[in-house]
Amino acid sequence: MPIHLSSTFAQKSPGVLYNKFDYTRGGNPTVDALEKCLASLDCAKHGMVFSSGCAAITAIVSILKSGDVVVVGDDVYGGTNRLLNKIFSKFGMTVRMVDFSNPNWKDSLDEKVKMIIIETPTNPTLKVFDIQSITAISKSKNIITVVDNTFATAYLQSPILLGADAVLNSCTKYIGGHSDCIGGVITTNCNELKDRIRFNLLSMGGCMSPFDAYIFLRSLKTMKIRVIQHCKNARVIAEYLDSHPKVDRVIYPGLKSHPHHEIAKKQMRDFGGMITIFLKGGFKEANTFLKSVKIFTLAESLGGVESLIECPAQMTHMSVPPEQRKILGIDDSLVRLSVGIEDVGDLIKDLDQAFDQIK
Repeated sequence: MPIHLSSTFAQKSPGVLYNKFDYTRGGNPTVDALEKCLASLDCAKHGMVFSSGCAAITAIVSILKSGDVVVVGDDVYGGTNRLLNKIFSKFGMTVRMVDFSNPNWKDSLDEKVKMIIIETPTNPTLKVFDIQSITAISKSKNIITVVDNTFATAYLQSPILLGADAVLNSCTKYIGGHSDCIGGVITTNCNELKDRIRFNLLSMGGCMSPFDAYIFLRSLKTMKIRVIQHCKNARVIAEYLDSHPKVDRVIYPGLKSHPHHEIAKKQMRDFGGMITIFLKGGFKEANTFLKSVKIFTLAESLGGVESLIECPAQMTHMSVPPEQRKILGIDDSLVRLSVGIEDVGDLIKDLDQAFDQIK
């Protein structure tokens, strides 16, 4: 697909277009190709891409109005938490944060709830929620359900087939896969929902550039083989960490010890490349460990071909209020690994030498 860098398009006569494009903020041939591709991967009719994942979340939440209530997972990406609780709350929207693995989450639903946002697996404690069960309840109450599928990707999980009204992804992660481009996408089968979201995209301006769309189209050509290798490496490393004497606990949906392992088996095709561990000790031990890695890169983000590692309490989830982090168990001993596609033996040797620095 070529890169159509034009910001505007010629018209036959005033208001009569040669094709459906008039201005790139509202559509562009390269961007359109990416939207169609991503929609097809999600088993959806419509796709809309954005300048970032946060821009995508902003566009879909903005279909609501003052007085509406959004129910969202308590262990959600820090940027989503910040956007909902520190931005949208200023405009009269109420946010209720729940643990969807607790059957009592349904008590949060009333006539004011207009949207449910699920992230599964969650970031960073890797909870897994039963999408089909949650969407069945939301449909019975005419509530829009949005699933953030960033950790799983369309290759591992198909939320629309499980009843979701819309699927959201940060293209920055596994879709891009090379840590070189930022974007977001929403897919849906609902014509009305598509129209409302696209109106916000056009009006609010969070559009993706044609060059970025081209880069994501390039990356999608290898996403399947990348995700397969992420999963293979993560499985080996999770088992290695599960028996390490300096690790208190490992959270990985592919381990039988994961409390939601059976749900993950039911709705995922494999278990992904993300692992969360709790080190024995606290900030001192975690800080030493994180500064000692050589192949893993100490950095935020995830889903790239290179392995990344971070401490969410000090990095990606620092914007989450400390009292909420405490409830969720996101403390200084929690370390999140985004396992890349390097040789798994090299990755384990790197972790070994980093563990050796903890005295």
